[in-house]
Amino acid sequence: MATDGQLSGLYMTDQRHRPAQETFGVPDPEPFGDVIIQLAEYFAGRRTEFTMPLTLRGTDFQRKVWAGLQQIPYGETWSYGQLADHLGRPTASRAVGLANGKNPIGVIVPCHRVVGANGSLTGYGGGLERKQFLLDFERGIASDS
Repeated sequence: MATDGQLSGLYMTDQRHRPAQETFGVPDPEPFGDVIIQLAEYFAGRRTEFTMPLTLRGTDFQRKVWAGLQQIPYGETWSYGQLADHLGRPTASRAVGLANGKNPIGVIVPCHRVVGANGSLTGYGGGLERKQFLLDFERGIASDS
């Protein structure tokens, strides 16, 4: 999805919290040229950060969480508690988890990099298999560097 020419939604098939299909409108790849290029570079192992402008719509707290997600280094994971600490809200790990689950821009805003306190995989809107794939992919690329 795009809002005023900026990426505002990137969803996987069967993703939780995905807007209804009819809200997407007629497919038009033109506004997403840079997004497509950067995602292709990411999945080819040549990009570890995304640089396109984003429009993140949510509550103030959600937007803070999503901004915090973008600070988790490529190939690494943080727990919900670590992310809450990073945001200056050490007792808000549950709220961080809820905001994380509503992330509207998967992969680019790397909610897949958040794991349980013991390092276990926890919920992921795109499914745990995809989360595991993305984490393994990034760790493999990061270890090759």
